[in-house]
Amino acid sequence: MELRTDDLTLHYEDDGDPEAPSVLLLHGITQSTATWGWLVPHLADAHRVVRLDFRGHGRSGRTPGAYVFSGYVADAAAICERVLGEPAVIVGHSLGGGTAAGLAQTRPELVQGVVLEDPAIMPPAGPSAADALEGNSLIDGFRLLRESVPQMQAAGMSATDLVGVVQGAPSPSGLPFGEVNHDDALLAMAEALLELDAAVLDPVFDGTAAPVFDPERPLPVPGIVLAGDPASPDTIVREPDLARLAAHSPEIERRVLTGVGHLIHDSRAHRQSVLDAVVDLLARV
Repeated sequence: MELRTDDLTLHYEDDGDPEAPSVLLLHGITQSTATWGWLVPHLADAHRVVRLDFRGHGRSGRTPGAYVFSGYVADAAAICERVLGEPAVIVGHSLGGGTAAGLAQTRPELVQGVVLEDPAIMPPAGPSAADALEGNSLIDGFRLLRESVPQMQAAGMSATDLVGVVQGAPSPSGLPFGEVNHDDALLAMAEALLELDAAVLDPVFDGTAAPVFDPERPLPVPGIVLAGDPASPDTIVREPDLARLAAHSPEIERRVLTGVGHLIHDSRAHRQSVLDAVVDLLARV
């Protein structure tokens, strides 16, 4: 399905009963609606489940120069206002988590609660997001993707072929991605990369990815934050971020998982933790 906004067309998937309570699923950077396909069957019997492709991702429109948090928050707000028409529980991973948190602070009337999976909520540590993530293995992965994604697209690579490449690549744990992540997660990753405008990564490096979420202000809605293992090189949410949450948003539950990094819902061993958090929050709101 498509929603036309002032500056682009947004693609979204809409499942479940349109009259049921709404859940909005927001993906991470370089991903797409496909990353949440596994979750839909768990929720659609009792909820309307909408998955959004952010601008520059999946089948949504391209807006070079506007791949910033304020743009992503505007995308999510447009879906809440014009598709859902009511406050929603928002589940967001990484970029999607930072967007959900920013939307909850700036437009709390649109948000009933949030589940934030290793969200991008850390404050900027310098002139770019790359500085804030200094030492995190995600940055090296982003640099590789910025160079390789356009090449793969130009070569006409298929998702099946790309899955074969990703399966054998080393994950942050050192084990091959194919051993630690679900097969559907690898396929979703491949499909998303082949649809991606790789320019979405540029603000990560050039300092224009200013967050909307303010970590020094409360999150004004119920929520659960899932953080990866602090020993994992790709975990985003670290102890200082959790400490700020505890200080400013003490009612937000914080769950730190062991043995997994940034890709929690992709993990064979830890996907259930994300489902548990979503079910727990839905029971509270």
